[in-house]
Order: sequence, then C-alpha cells, then structure tokens
Amino acid sequence: MTLRQIMLVRHGHHAEVGRVLSGRSDIALDGAGRAQAEGLVRRMIGVRVDAIVSSPRRRALETAGPIATARGLAVEVTDGLDEVDFGDFTGRSFDALGEDADWHRWNAARDSARCPNGETMAGAVARAVGFVAARPPGITLCVTHGDVIRAVVAHYLGLEMTRIFQLGCDPGSVTTLVLEGRGARLVALNERG
Repeated sequence: MTLRQIMLVRHGHHAEVGRVLSGRSDIALDGAGRAQAEGLVRRMIGVRVDAIVSSPRRRALETAGPIATARGLAVEVTDGLDEVDFGDFTGRSFDALGEDADWHRWNAARDSARCPNGETMAGAVARAVGFVAARPPGITLCVTHGDVIRAVVAHYLGLEMTRIFQLGCDPGSVTTLVLEGRGARLVALNERG
C-alpha cells in the first residue's frame, strides 16, 4: 500500500489567540508565533515532506513560509484548509461571545447549526476532509486552523463535532494522520516542540 500521510499543523500564535475569535481575519503572527514557525523548521529536519499546503489566511501562510523556504518547496494555497467561516461571530471576544445565546446554540449543535451569516461546521468538515482525502500518495504538511484540525480528526475518529474541544490543538502543534482507504489512523495529536 502506498503511504498517504497528512501532517496537520496549526498556525503559530498571534495576539488574539484565546481572547478573540479571529475567524477569517488576516491577523499576522506575533513574536511567539514567528518563533513557533522557526521551531517547526528545526523539528522537521530529517522528516520527509513531499508537499506543503496552507490555508489562505495570513497567519497560516506565515507559518508555512519558513518550512517551505528551508526545504525549497512552494506553498500550495487552498480554500479546503481555510478557517471556519464564523460569520457574525468573527472578531468578537470570547468574553462577549460567552454572553451570546446564538453562540451557545451553535456550540451545542455544532454538527448541524450554522454560524449567523457564516457556514455550518458540517460544511467546514466536508471541505477540509474532502481536501485531505484527495491528497495523492506521499507526505503532505497542511498548515491550517485549530477547529479545522480538530474537526478532521473528529471526523476520522467518529466523534461528534460537539466533542472537538476534547482534542488538544495548540498553536504551532503537529497532528499526524495516515490515510488508509476511506479512513485514517491517528498517529500523533498536538505534538509540540
């Protein structure tokens, strides 16, 4: 059987992590995030990578760039790895969202609910899993977002989307899947350097 391995890298840290739902904003990495991106370059020494693919968000591209440069590879950009479109929730602090009934309804029914003026989690999962499942043989490093990584892993593990926060996914972490037929085997979750 030909190896199809996916390394899901969460973009590095930025100033809004843990405070604001950044969504599809184009916030840049902060100093800690840039250090995480450089740390990924060092962690990947000796690790085979055949392709590097990134979400179109600036923070993902800034994470993928140093790895690609160190390897002499181009970064392929795809909407398949884009952040969830959180619609009206985008740019709001988590403190403010904590008082929003729509936010609580969405989180309670992530499998089916739609973000106001955004997308459903099911749509985001279908988009990301479709991209991952279509990757050719080899090892693909995908730089994307926390909820996208958790959702892809949850899909392959058969978990409900309301349980994705049971899966760790820190900025600059690596989660690895080996695709096997129509399924996948989780090799590593939330590895940090």
